[in-house]
Amino acid sequence: MPPEVDELSLRIAIIGSGPSGFYAAQTLFRHNEEVRCDLFDRLPTPFGLVRGGVAPDHQKIKRAARAYDKIAAHPRFRWFGNVEIGRDVSVADLLERYDQVVLAIGALSARKLGIPGEDLDGCFSATEFVAWYNGHPDFQDRSFPVDVEDVVVVGVGNVSMDVSRVLACTPEHLAPTDITDAALSALGSMSRKRIHVLGRRGPAQAAYTPKEIHEIDELDGIDVRVRKDEATLDPLSAAWVEAHGERAHHDNIKFAASRTGPREAPDRCEMWLRFCCSPVEVLGDGKVEAVRIEKTEIVEKDGRLRPVGTGRFEVIPAGLVLTAVGYRSVPIPGVPFDDRAGRIPNREGQVMDGDSPVDDLFVVGWAKRGPTGLIGTNRHDSNLTADLMLEVGVKHPAQGPDPIEWLLEVVPDCINWQDWKRIDAAELAAGEAKGKIREKFTDVAQMLAAAQPD
Repeated sequence: MPPEVDELSLRIAIIGSGPSGFYAAQTLFRHNEEVRCDLFDRLPTPFGLVRGGVAPDHQKIKRAARAYDKIAAHPRFRWFGNVEIGRDVSVADLLERYDQVVLAIGALSARKLGIPGEDLDGCFSATEFVAWYNGHPDFQDRSFPVDVEDVVVVGVGNVSMDVSRVLACTPEHLAPTDITDAALSALGSMSRKRIHVLGRRGPAQAAYTPKEIHEIDELDGIDVRVRKDEATLDPLSAAWVEAHGERAHHDNIKFAASRTGPREAPDRCEMWLRFCCSPVEVLGDGKVEAVRIEKTEIVEKDGRLRPVGTGRFEVIPAGLVLTAVGYRSVPIPGVPFDDRAGRIPNREGQVMDGDSPVDDLFVVGWAKRGPTGLIGTNRHDSNLTADLMLEVGVKHPAQGPDPIEWLLEVVPDCINWQDWKRIDAAELAAGEAKGKIREKFTDVAQMLAAAQPD
């Protein structure tokens, strides 16, 4: 373990070691020479969604973890894995032993559609699917019926593009990545003929970036298609784009219009971008068989453009449904939680209990602002919270000596950064032997075994 913390330093505990947690530590180090940061993660692996959420074929984005390695090399940084807040230790425990605590827990739970049939076998959140093929230990017991002809993906954001692309990829495209062997084997079945991607609004309101949809369009064996009537902008959307549209809006509209022609190759998998289509029911007898949708139209309400139902319905066959309609955080025992918003109530990063601030408790990232923005967005967000922490100061100073002895006593199987680097090296070596970037451990026990010194 690193040297003990001296009694004069400002002790900070950061719960969660994804991007927002690392960025918060980085800012604190830059602005206070006495601060010392301990990051905690419930898994024996760091990096949050960079490891478990970014698509396997987006390795350039995953290389963001190199910057976190540099932060971890700071002499006043420590990391403790396999420590779960609420199971092993409580927030109250940490507030007693640290001057301030930062919640960087992300948003790993999925929002529900709230429609009949959503609980049928074969209907999953995209969150589960992404975690499964990325090797997250909590999701390796899932069994996704990917060997079906029709898949429905609900949502038109970048997550829906990721899962659609993974479903459409050939095994050869994914094989060199860090996708798990189990997922690659299951996805190797090429029986999928159609992927239907549903958006409640039109192409002007599509949330995916042009880069994401073009990346799918350039894959071998996929034919992206759009119905002509659904690619055509309604008058309200056209006027909004003319007045406020950015380049991405124009690019997405242009792309949709360019894919309304005849099918290019009959033997290709089709990806149908369906606009102004809202799912109202998942149909099936015990398992998913179809999705009933209602056509929508765009209206102006309270100064905003919104989709409303038209009373016209359609049934789309499906053997698998993946919902990508947003993430939400999960409550932490002893911490205020806004169940409706799915995040921790806060004022500029200071956790709030009603109208009262919770002393020495702060929040960053998606748990602070909701599931918006890219990885880089967390840097600015964490900077703001870290600056506020230093500005408001400590209300209740930490009690007792360095918490490390207490932690090792209550969580004897916690691991440190050097232990994680042994896991990292083992995964890289296993991947190299198979001709891929990394072969992830998908079981906590395997990770802990690999963390042990030789």
